[in-house]
Amino acid sequence: MNNLSITERIRTLRDALLTGLVERDLPIRLSLLAALSGEHLLLVGPPGTAKSLIARRLHTAFSASNYFERLLTRFTVPEEIFGPLSIKGLEEDRYERLTKSYMPSASIAFLDEIFKANSAILNSLLTILNEREFDNGTRREKTPLIAVIGASNELPDCEELNALFDRFLLRLHVDSVSQEAFPSLVGLRGHTMATIPEELKFSDADIVELQASAEAVEVPDDIVALLCAVREWCNIESIQVSDRRWRKIVKLLKISALTNERQTVSIWDCWLLQHCLWNTPEDREKIYQWYACRVGASAAMDPSKLTRIVVSWEGRLKADQSSRSQARDENGRPLYKSMSGDPTTEADGPTQALRDGEPLYLSPTDAISSRNSYLRDRTNNGRGYTLSELDQLHVSSYHSHVRISNWKERFSYIANQSNWHMTEGSLNEIMEPTRQKPSYIDDCLRQIDNLKRDVVSYQSHLNQHIKEMDLQIRSHLWVTTEFAKPAAENLSQTQAEVDMLVTRIARASSAFKLLPLESDFANIVAEDVKTQKQEQGDEENI
Repeated sequence: MNNLSITERIRTLRDALLTGLVERDLPIRLSLLAALSGEHLLLVGPPGTAKSLIARRLHTAFSASNYFERLLTRFTVPEEIFGPLSIKGLEEDRYERLTKSYMPSASIAFLDEIFKANSAILNSLLTILNEREFDNGTRREKTPLIAVIGASNELPDCEELNALFDRFLLRLHVDSVSQEAFPSLVGLRGHTMATIPEELKFSDADIVELQASAEAVEVPDDIVALLCAVREWCNIESIQVSDRRWRKIVKLLKISALTNERQTVSIWDCWLLQHCLWNTPEDREKIYQWYACRVGASAAMDPSKLTRIVVSWEGRLKADQSSRSQARDENGRPLYKSMSGDPTTEADGPTQALRDGEPLYLSPTDAISSRNSYLRDRTNNGRGYTLSELDQLHVSSYHSHVRISNWKERFSYIANQSNWHMTEGSLNEIMEPTRQKPSYIDDCLRQIDNLKRDVVSYQSHLNQHIKEMDLQIRSHLWVTTEFAKPAAENLSQTQAEVDMLVTRIARASSAFKLLPLESDFANIVAEDVKTQKQEQGDEENI
């Protein structure tokens, strides 16, 4: 057994602690991890779900350890937790307690209904949990405490217990055995005991060495980015997590990595976050879903971040494709649309007159006014007719008068430019898709190629991540194996998203290449100007 690696030693110990237990794999894992990390575990759930049994089993994992167990009520007095007052001490004017066999002398403690703790014992309890010290009279004594397993049927409902709740880094809601596992439960015979060989047990020195070694474990940028993201998410979701808890979480992740024989915290260690951050059991599921969706992300390559970048490029492409500029001829002169529809370089010319933004027309040659008199001036004294004014006039049709609004030739009449009231004015510009500078297109293509290279690199990293995922999860000391399926599903979804991003990037690159470029006339004009200046300079020198 002494030749076992730290991972195999803990795995063998963990499996031994599970002997005879049904669906209590996760509580055993978390209680053992809490103890090795110097942290505490809170078990929340109904009575009869083996919460005290888990604490007693945990006690057997440590050599030369003392065990303390107590059910708290609102009437519990300090003597029941910390020991009775010393009569001899009182005779000598010393207020001291006899702590042997009580919590200040325990290595593993189980406190049932812990949130029933009253103010008389709360402060001393907080000091033991956090500092591992007990104020005994005028002396502050070190305690051998490794971990406390707290249990409760319900969560605290008053602010004065929030500090106590915060001392439990790991939290787990424990339910009754499921319907599927119930036959295994009723099939148990007698009281199965967990027999732990001495060589597997951890001593105080082992724990000190383990925690000291964990200080050297690296937290890479990917994990720092994930912790920053989950902290921001917790703030948005109003899940309060103190700065002290974040420090302790990092320590826990380092212990997780080290016990799995790694010197770097991995994304799989962060599976534990769901059991560290929740304040209500409902929060745990939300945290789990948040984490499960990010098992394929990294600090530099978050799929959502990549998607935003691709969408940004697609937006720029769409803007360039829809951009319009005035057309120019081969010599670079702006083009306008003449009344005939032909392009011209003249900015002014005959154009349809407007009145208050409405186009104006001439009256038909045989138009009759509303007073039944023929109109002699088609221009309406130079003012022209708006369409609504024109519709009020009449024309002769088959020996009768018809209002123009009902005239069957009305559409062809107003479409004929010879019937428009004309004036001299600015011609409409001829617009065409904006021609881009070659340097701009080259720069866009270069940046898109860099993006594609990064995404393809991430795609390769992700594919490797997926290949190793199943082994990583199933060999991990603290992650339960049922996470392999949802992790695979989320990674496959991420893989599909990244594959689509590669396709979208390729499409954007092709589309940028098809954008119209500036004609060579700009270069020709620039050369002509340069030549003219040189010729003028030569003449001056002569």
